[in-house]
Amino acid sequence: MLEWYGVVLACLAAGALIGFAGGVLGIGGGLLAIPLLGLILDMDQQAAQGTALIMVLPAVLMTVRKYNQKAKINLQAAAAGAASSIVFTWIGAQIALGIDPMMLRRTYAGFVLAIAIFYLYQSRRSGQQGPPQKPRRSVEEFHKGWFALIGTIAGLAGGIFGVGGSVLAVPILTTVFRLTQTGAQALALTMVIPGTFVALFAYAAHGQADWAIGIPMAMGSIFLVPYGVRLAYSLPEPRLKLTFACMLLVIMVLLLIKA
Repeated sequence: MLEWYGVVLACLAAGALIGFAGGVLGIGGGLLAIPLLGLILDMDQQAAQGTALIMVLPAVLMTVRKYNQKAKINLQAAAAGAASSIVFTWIGAQIALGIDPMMLRRTYAGFVLAIAIFYLYQSRRSGQQGPPQKPRRSVEEFHKGWFALIGTIAGLAGGIFGVGGSVLAVPILTTVFRLTQTGAQALALTMVIPGTFVALFAYAAHGQADWAIGIPMAMGSIFLVPYGVRLAYSLPEPRLKLTFACMLLVIMVLLLIKA
Protein backbone atom coordinates (compact mmCIF):
# COMPACT_ATOMS: atom_id res chain seq x y z
CA MET A 1 0.00 0.00 0.00
CA LEU A 2 1.35 3.44 -0.93
CA GLU A 3 2.27 5.91 1.80
CA TRP A 4 0.31 9.16 1.85
CA TYR A 5 3.10 11.05 0.08
CA GLY A 6 3.15 8.46 -2.69
CA VAL A 7 -0.57 8.96 -3.23
CA VAL A 8 -0.10 12.75 -3.29
CA LEU A 9 2.74 12.52 -5.84
CA ALA A 10 0.72 10.15 -8.02
CA CYS A 11 -2.27 12.51 -7.91
CA LEU A 12 -0.07 15.49 -8.77
CA ALA A 13 1.38 13.66 -11.78
CA ALA A 14 -2.00 12.40 -12.96
CA GLY A 15 -3.52 15.84 -12.52
CA ALA A 16 -0.73 17.43 -14.57
CA LEU A 17 -1.25 15.05 -17.51
CA ILE A 18 -5.03 15.40 -17.35
CA GLY A 19 -4.72 19.20 -17.15
CA PHE A 20 -2.57 19.16 -20.29
CA ALA A 21 -5.19 17.09 -22.12
CA GLY A 22 -7.90 19.44 -20.91
CA GLY A 23 -5.98 22.45 -22.19
CA VAL A 24 -5.61 20.90 -25.64
CA LEU A 25 -9.18 19.66 -25.93
CA GLY A 26 -11.01 22.34 -23.95
CA ILE A 27 -12.69 19.85 -21.61
CA GLY A 28 -10.93 20.66 -18.35
CA GLY A 29 -9.64 17.09 -18.15
CA GLY A 30 -12.66 15.87 -16.20
CA LEU A 31 -13.85 13.40 -18.81
CA LEU A 32 -10.51 11.61 -18.56
CA ALA A 33 -10.23 11.87 -14.77
CA ILE A 34 -13.59 10.20 -14.08
CA PRO A 35 -12.88 6.79 -15.68
CA LEU A 36 -9.34 6.78 -14.25
CA LEU A 37 -10.68 7.36 -10.73
CA GLY A 38 -13.14 4.53 -11.20
CA LEU A 39 -10.61 2.18 -12.77
CA ILE A 40 -7.59 2.80 -10.53
CA LEU A 41 -9.18 3.78 -7.20
CA ASP A 42 -12.36 1.70 -7.63
CA MET A 43 -14.66 4.67 -6.99
CA ASP A 44 -18.36 4.52 -7.73
CA GLN A 45 -19.39 6.65 -10.70
CA GLN A 46 -20.92 9.41 -8.54
CA ALA A 47 -17.84 9.60 -6.28
CA ALA A 48 -15.55 9.70 -9.33
CA GLN A 49 -17.60 12.51 -10.85
CA GLY A 50 -17.61 14.53 -7.64
CA THR A 51 -13.87 14.06 -7.08
CA ALA A 52 -13.13 14.99 -10.69
CA LEU A 53 -15.03 18.25 -10.19
CA ILE A 54 -12.52 19.27 -7.50
CA MET A 55 -9.73 18.89 -10.05
CA VAL A 56 -11.71 20.37 -12.93
CA LEU A 57 -12.64 23.69 -11.36
CA PRO A 58 -9.17 25.34 -11.14
CA ALA A 59 -8.15 23.71 -14.44
CA VAL A 60 -11.18 25.18 -16.20
CA LEU A 61 -10.48 28.62 -14.73
CA MET A 62 -6.86 28.45 -15.88
CA THR A 63 -7.85 27.16 -19.34
CA VAL A 64 -10.39 29.95 -19.86
CA ARG A 65 -7.81 32.53 -18.81
CA LYS A 66 -5.33 31.20 -21.37
CA TYR A 67 -7.94 30.98 -24.13
CA ASN A 68 -8.99 34.57 -23.39
CA GLN A 69 -5.39 35.71 -23.73
CA LYS A 70 -5.26 34.17 -27.20
CA ALA A 71 -8.64 35.60 -28.32
CA LYS A 72 -11.08 37.63 -26.25
CA ILE A 73 -14.15 35.68 -25.13
CA ASN A 74 -17.55 37.35 -25.53
CA LEU A 75 -18.52 37.61 -21.87
CA GLN A 76 -22.12 38.65 -22.57
CA ALA A 77 -22.76 35.46 -24.54
CA ALA A 78 -20.94 33.42 -21.89
CA ALA A 79 -23.00 35.05 -19.11
CA ALA A 80 -26.26 34.23 -20.91
CA GLY A 81 -25.22 30.58 -21.12
CA ALA A 82 -23.93 30.53 -17.55
CA ALA A 83 -27.17 31.91 -16.10
CA SER A 84 -29.26 29.06 -17.47
CA SER A 85 -26.60 26.43 -16.82
CA ILE A 86 -26.64 27.09 -13.06
CA VAL A 87 -30.26 25.99 -12.62
CA PHE A 88 -30.05 22.98 -14.92
CA THR A 89 -26.72 21.82 -13.51
CA TRP A 90 -28.39 21.54 -10.11
CA ILE A 91 -31.31 19.60 -11.61
CA GLY A 92 -28.94 17.29 -13.47
CA ALA A 93 -26.86 16.65 -10.34
CA GLN A 94 -29.97 15.64 -8.37
CA ILE A 95 -30.87 13.19 -11.15
CA ALA A 96 -27.37 11.69 -11.17
CA LEU A 97 -27.22 11.28 -7.40
CA GLY A 98 -30.38 9.16 -7.51
CA ILE A 99 -29.26 6.80 -10.30
CA ASP A 100 -27.65 3.38 -9.84
CA PRO A 101 -23.84 3.93 -10.21
CA MET A 102 -23.42 1.22 -12.84
CA MET A 103 -26.31 2.52 -14.89
CA LEU A 104 -24.87 6.02 -14.69
CA ARG A 105 -21.47 4.76 -15.83
CA ARG A 106 -22.96 2.98 -18.86
CA THR A 107 -25.05 6.02 -19.75
CA TYR A 108 -21.93 8.17 -19.48
CA ALA A 109 -20.05 5.78 -21.81
CA GLY A 110 -22.85 6.06 -24.37
CA PHE A 111 -22.75 9.85 -24.12
CA VAL A 112 -19.00 9.90 -24.69
CA LEU A 113 -19.28 7.48 -27.63
CA ALA A 114 -21.88 9.67 -29.37
CA ILE A 115 -19.67 12.76 -29.07
CA ALA A 116 -16.61 10.80 -30.29
CA ILE A 117 -18.43 9.55 -33.40
CA PHE A 118 -19.52 13.10 -34.18
CA TYR A 119 -15.95 14.39 -34.00
CA LEU A 120 -14.56 11.52 -36.06
CA TYR A 121 -17.10 12.44 -38.75
CA GLN A 122 -16.20 16.12 -38.48
CA SER A 123 -12.45 15.52 -38.70
CA ARG A 124 -12.86 13.23 -41.73
CA ARG A 125 -15.15 15.70 -43.46
CA SER A 126 -12.80 18.63 -42.77
CA GLY A 127 -9.85 16.76 -44.21
CA GLN A 128 -11.57 15.86 -47.48
CA GLN A 129 -11.49 17.94 -50.62
CA GLY A 130 -14.94 19.18 -51.47
CA PRO A 131 -17.05 22.27 -51.97
CA PRO A 132 -15.88 25.29 -49.97
CA GLN A 133 -17.19 25.37 -46.43
CA LYS A 134 -19.44 28.13 -45.20
CA PRO A 135 -17.51 31.05 -43.69
CA ARG A 136 -16.99 31.14 -39.95
CA ARG A 137 -19.23 33.44 -37.95
CA SER A 138 -18.72 35.52 -34.81
CA VAL A 139 -20.59 35.33 -31.51
CA GLU A 140 -21.82 38.90 -31.93
CA GLU A 141 -24.05 37.87 -34.84
CA PHE A 142 -26.38 35.84 -32.60
CA HIS A 143 -29.00 36.80 -30.04
CA LYS A 144 -27.91 36.02 -26.48
CA GLY A 145 -31.02 33.86 -26.00
CA TRP A 146 -29.43 31.18 -28.18
CA PHE A 147 -26.50 30.94 -25.77
CA ALA A 148 -28.91 30.67 -22.84
CA LEU A 149 -30.42 27.63 -24.59
CA ILE A 150 -26.97 26.10 -25.05
CA GLY A 151 -26.27 26.77 -21.37
CA THR A 152 -29.42 24.85 -20.47
CA ILE A 153 -28.28 21.81 -22.45
CA ALA A 154 -24.70 22.03 -21.18
CA GLY A 155 -25.84 22.52 -17.58
CA LEU A 156 -28.10 19.48 -17.62
CA ALA A 157 -25.34 17.30 -19.09
CA GLY A 158 -22.76 18.71 -16.68
CA GLY A 159 -24.98 18.04 -13.70
CA ILE A 160 -25.78 14.46 -14.68
CA PHE A 161 -22.24 13.52 -15.67
CA GLY A 162 -20.31 15.80 -13.30
CA VAL A 163 -18.44 17.22 -16.28
CA GLY A 164 -19.12 17.15 -20.00
CA GLY A 165 -21.35 20.18 -20.45
CA SER A 166 -18.71 21.94 -22.52
CA VAL A 167 -18.14 18.80 -24.60
CA LEU A 168 -21.80 18.85 -25.59
CA ALA A 169 -21.84 22.61 -26.20
CA VAL A 170 -18.74 22.69 -28.44
CA PRO A 171 -20.18 20.68 -31.38
CA ILE A 172 -23.31 22.85 -31.33
CA LEU A 173 -21.19 26.00 -31.43
CA THR A 174 -18.99 24.72 -34.26
CA THR A 175 -21.72 23.31 -36.50
CA VAL A 176 -24.85 25.41 -35.90
CA PHE A 177 -23.14 28.67 -34.98
CA ARG A 178 -20.09 28.13 -37.23
CA LEU A 179 -17.54 29.16 -34.60
CA THR A 180 -13.94 27.96 -34.81
CA GLN A 181 -13.02 24.92 -32.72
CA THR A 182 -10.85 26.90 -30.29
CA GLY A 183 -13.40 29.72 -30.12
CA ALA A 184 -16.17 27.25 -29.33
CA GLN A 185 -14.07 25.52 -26.66
CA ALA A 186 -13.28 28.84 -24.99
CA LEU A 187 -16.90 30.03 -24.96
CA ALA A 188 -18.30 26.68 -23.81
CA LEU A 189 -15.87 26.41 -20.91
CA THR A 190 -16.65 29.97 -19.81
CA MET A 191 -20.37 29.15 -19.83
CA VAL A 192 -20.00 26.16 -17.53
CA ILE A 193 -17.81 27.76 -14.83
CA PRO A 194 -20.72 28.74 -12.50
CA GLY A 195 -22.42 25.41 -13.11
CA THR A 196 -19.21 23.60 -12.14
CA PHE A 197 -19.33 25.30 -8.74
CA VAL A 198 -22.98 24.24 -8.38
CA ALA A 199 -22.25 20.64 -9.37
CA LEU A 200 -19.31 20.41 -6.96
CA PHE A 201 -21.46 21.72 -4.11
CA ALA A 202 -24.23 19.22 -4.89
CA TYR A 203 -21.90 16.21 -5.09
CA ALA A 204 -19.90 17.25 -2.01
CA ALA A 205 -23.09 17.81 0.02
CA HIS A 206 -23.97 14.16 -0.63
CA GLY A 207 -20.50 12.93 0.36
CA GLN A 208 -19.58 12.12 -3.24
CA ALA A 209 -16.27 14.03 -3.45
CA ASP A 210 -12.87 12.87 -2.12
CA TRP A 211 -10.97 16.07 -1.31
CA ALA A 212 -7.75 14.23 -0.36
CA ILE A 213 -7.54 12.93 -3.93
CA GLY A 214 -9.10 15.86 -5.77
CA ILE A 215 -7.00 18.69 -4.31
CA PRO A 216 -3.54 17.33 -5.30
CA MET A 217 -4.93 16.45 -8.73
CA ALA A 218 -6.16 20.04 -9.03
CA MET A 219 -2.75 21.38 -8.04
CA GLY A 220 -1.05 19.21 -10.63
CA SER A 221 -3.49 20.10 -13.39
CA ILE A 222 -2.83 23.84 -13.37
CA PHE A 223 0.87 23.42 -14.19
CA LEU A 224 0.41 21.97 -17.69
CA VAL A 225 -2.84 23.64 -18.77
CA PRO A 226 -1.03 26.60 -20.43
CA TYR A 227 1.03 24.23 -22.57
CA GLY A 228 -2.09 22.34 -23.61
CA VAL A 229 -3.81 25.56 -24.70
CA ARG A 230 -0.71 26.60 -26.64
CA LEU A 231 -0.73 23.27 -28.49
CA ALA A 232 -4.46 23.62 -29.24
CA TYR A 233 -3.85 26.89 -31.10
CA SER A 234 -0.93 25.41 -33.06
CA LEU A 235 -2.83 22.35 -34.37
CA PRO A 236 -4.87 22.45 -37.61
CA GLU A 237 -8.58 22.27 -36.81
CA PRO A 238 -9.20 18.83 -38.44
CA ARG A 239 -6.34 17.37 -36.43
CA LEU A 240 -7.64 18.95 -33.24
CA LYS A 241 -11.07 17.40 -33.84
CA LEU A 242 -9.49 14.01 -34.57
CA THR A 243 -7.42 14.27 -31.37
CA PHE A 244 -10.58 15.13 -29.47
CA ALA A 245 -12.44 12.13 -30.92
CA CYS A 246 -9.61 9.68 -30.21
CA MET A 247 -9.35 10.88 -26.62
CA LEU A 248 -13.09 10.39 -26.16
CA LEU A 249 -12.86 6.84 -27.53
CA VAL A 250 -10.10 6.06 -25.02
CA ILE A 251 -12.31 7.46 -22.26
CA MET A 252 -15.23 5.29 -23.38
CA VAL A 253 -13.10 2.14 -23.30
CA LEU A 254 -11.88 3.00 -19.79
CA LEU A 255 -15.47 3.46 -18.66
CA LEU A 256 -16.62 0.15 -20.14
CA ILE A 257 -13.76 -1.72 -18.44
CA LYS A 258 -15.40 -0.89 -15.12
CA ALA A 259 -18.96 -1.37 -16.41
